[in-house]
Amino acid sequence: MTGSRQSATPARWALPIALAVAAVALQITGGPEGWRLERAVVLAEPWRLVTGHLVHLGWSHLLMNLAGLAVVWALLGPAMTAGRWAATVLACGAGVSLGLLLLSPQVPWYAGFSGILHGLIAAGALAGFRRLPGICGVLLGLLAVKLTVEQFLGPGEGTARLIGGNVIVDAHLYGALAGLACGGLLILLDRSRPA
Repeated sequence: MTGSRQSATPARWALPIALAVAAVALQITGGPEGWRLERAVVLAEPWRLVTGHLVHLGWSHLLMNLAGLAVVWALLGPAMTAGRWAATVLACGAGVSLGLLLLSPQVPWYAGFSGILHGLIAAGALAGFRRLPGICGVLLGLLAVKLTVEQFLGPGEGTARLIGGNVIVDAHLYGALAGLACGGLLILLDRSRPA
C-alpha cells in the first residue's frame, strides 16, 4: 500500500486521468465502430484488444464509466502503487478480452470500460482489505451480489437504455475474476517478501 502522504498527492490521479483523456479522445473520433473489440477482425486489427475498453457506445456510457472510475479511485486509490494499478488495468483488460473471445462466442463485439472497472474494484478491495476491512468487505460483497444477479437475471433494462446498447455482463464477470486474480497475486507477493 502507498503511504498516506503519497495518496494525498495529485500524481495519484495520473492513471485515471490518462485513461479518461484516452477514452474522450476515442469518443471524439466518432464512436466505437473503428475501435471496439470485434471478434471478426481482432486478428487483423489487434489494437482493438486495447481500444475496445476505451471507446464507448455514446457520451452517457462514457460518463457513467468515468464516474465509476473516479469513485473507485477515490475509495481505493491508496490501496496500491501506481505501477500496480497500471498492471491491474492491463491484466483486467486482457482478462476481459480473452474471456469474451474464448468463452463468450455469442458476443460479436464489445465496447466500454466497465469490465476493467469491475476488475479494479475487486483488486483494489482485496489490496485495501487490511487497511479498510469494513469498506473493502462491503465492496467485495456488493460486487459478488451484482455479478450473481447479472449472470442469472441479466442486466437492468434501465442501464441498457441509458448507455444506448446491450450491457455485456460477461465482461463484468471476466474483469472481476481477473481483478481478483491480480489482487490475490499481489497479496501473495507482499507476503513472500522478507520483512
